[in-house]
Amino acid sequence: MKDVNVPALVVFVLFFLLVTAMGFLASRWRRADDAAHLDEWGLGGRSFGTWVTWFLLGGDLYTAYTFVAVPAAVYASGAAGFFAVPYTIIAYPLVFLFLPRLWSVSRVHGYVTPADFVRGRYGSRPLSLVVALTGILATMPYIALQLVGIQAVLDVLGVGGGANANWFVKDLPLFIAFGVLAAYTYSSGLRAPALIAFVKDALVYIVIIVAVVYIPIRLGGYGHIFSAAADHFKQTRAGSLTVPDNKQWTYATLGLGSAMALFMYPHSVTGVLASKSRNTVRRNMAIMPAYSLMLGLLALLGFMAIAAGVGGGVKGFNAQLSVPQLFADMFPDWFTGVAFAAIGIGALVPAAIMSIAAANLFTRNVYKEWLKPAATPADETRIAKLVSLLVKVGALVFVLGMDKQAAINLQLLGGLWILQTFVAIVGGLFTRWFHHWALFVGWAAGMVYGTWKAYGIASPATKHFGGNAAEIPGIGEIGYIGLTAFALNLIVAVALTLVLRVVKAPDGPDETKPSDYSAEAGDDELENAPEPVAAH
Repeated sequence: MKDVNVPALVVFVLFFLLVTAMGFLASRWRRADDAAHLDEWGLGGRSFGTWVTWFLLGGDLYTAYTFVAVPAAVYASGAAGFFAVPYTIIAYPLVFLFLPRLWSVSRVHGYVTPADFVRGRYGSRPLSLVVALTGILATMPYIALQLVGIQAVLDVLGVGGGANANWFVKDLPLFIAFGVLAAYTYSSGLRAPALIAFVKDALVYIVIIVAVVYIPIRLGGYGHIFSAAADHFKQTRAGSLTVPDNKQWTYATLGLGSAMALFMYPHSVTGVLASKSRNTVRRNMAIMPAYSLMLGLLALLGFMAIAAGVGGGVKGFNAQLSVPQLFADMFPDWFTGVAFAAIGIGALVPAAIMSIAAANLFTRNVYKEWLKPAATPADETRIAKLVSLLVKVGALVFVLGMDKQAAINLQLLGGLWILQTFVAIVGGLFTRWFHHWALFVGWAAGMVYGTWKAYGIASPATKHFGGNAAEIPGIGEIGYIGLTAFALNLIVAVALTLVLRVVKAPDGPDETKPSDYSAEAGDDELENAPEPVAAH
C-alpha cells in the first residue's frame, strides 16, 4: 500500500470542506425571486457581472483535466503539447465576433441553450434536437475526465487503498467527492460553481506562479530544464522542443479546430448566457486571454517533470500523473496539499457546470420539445436537477468501468463532434441563408466522416480512436480530423442550400429579427419583448 501524505491530505480535505460549504451556501447568494425557474437554477438568474463571469468561465474552461493533461502532453511529446496555448489565443478574438450576438438574441427570446436558438432561428425541431444531443454527447466524456483528474490527485496522495484493496475501498474517496458535487449542484444550480470558481482560480494562479519560480530554482534554472528535456527527447525520440516539419499541419489545424470548438460546448455557452449584459460578454472576451498566459506557464511544468526525473524511466509510467507527482516531489507537504486542492477543486467547478449545461439541453430541447410540451417552469427545473444527477452518475460509471485511455479518446472525439454544430449556430447568428435541411445533412456528413476516420486510427494503447489526425483529402498533409469534417459539413450545407433554394423548398419560420442580435439588457427590444419562452 502506498504511504499516505498526511499533511498534504489534511490541507486538501480542508479546502474541499471549504468549497463544499460554499457550494451549499451559494443557494442564498443572489437569492432568486423564483427559484423554481430554469433561468435561475440553470443560468444563475442571468445576473452575473464581469468578474463573476470571468471567474466562472475560467473555472469552466480551464479544468482539472487542463491542469493535468496539458503538461502531461508536453511531458510525453514536447512542443506539440503546447497547441493548447495558441488555440486559446485564437479563440477569444474569434468568439468576440459572435458571442455578444448570441447573448443578445438569447436574452430577448429567453433562450437557455444553443439548441433553443437553432430552433428559433431555423424553425426546425430536428435540427435543434441533433444540436442538443451532440452537446450532451460531447459533454459526457468531458465530465468523466474531471473525475479522472481527481483520481490522479488521490492516487499520488496515497488514499483509497492499494492495488489489492477491494473496489469500494479503493474508490471511496471518489464516491465522496462525487456525492458532495451532486448534492450542492442539485441544491444551488449554477450559483454553486460560480461562487466556488473564485477559490479555484485563486488557488490555480497561486500554485502556478509559485511553481514556475520555485521549482526551477530547485532544479538549477530554466536552462537546465530545457537542456534536460532536449536530452530526454533525443534519447527516447518521443518528442522534441520544437514542432517537427511533418507535424506543422497537425499542430496548426488542431489549434484552429479546437479554437472554433471551444465555445460550441454547452458549458461554455451556459457561462456566457449567465452574464447580465452584452457588454459583460464583450469585456470578458477581452480579458480572458489572461488565462492563456497562465496556460503557457502551466505547460512548462511538463518540461520540469522531465528535468526532475518524474517517472524515473519506468516503462509505461502514466503521463497523467506527471504534474501531481512533480508537486509531491518538489513542494513541501503542506503546499502539495494546496496544489492538489487546486486540481481537485478545478475538477468540481467544471463538472458542475457541464452537468448543468447537459441538463439544460435535455430539459429544454428533448423533454419539453418532444416529450412534455405542457411542462411548467417548475417542471423544467425539477427535470433539469434530476438529469444533472444522472449525467454525473453516468460519468462516474464511465470512469470506474472503462479504461482511462478510453475516456481521453472519447473526449478528443467530443471536440470533433461539437465542432459540427458550428455551422448551424454561428452561421445562424449572421445569416438566415442556410436551409435547415442542408444544415442537418451537413451536420450528419461531418459527424459520420469524422467518427469513421477517428475509428480507424490505432495507437500503442488502443486499436480504435487512437488519435485525432489523419490525411486531409486533396491536400495530402496530416491534419486535425475535426477541422476536415467541419469543412465537409460546410461544403455540404452550402451546396445543398443552393439546390433547395433553386427548387424553392419551404423554409421554417424565423422568430428572430435583426435588432435582436444587438439588443442590450434594458433596451426597448427587451422591455417590449414577451415573457421568455419555455418552448417553441
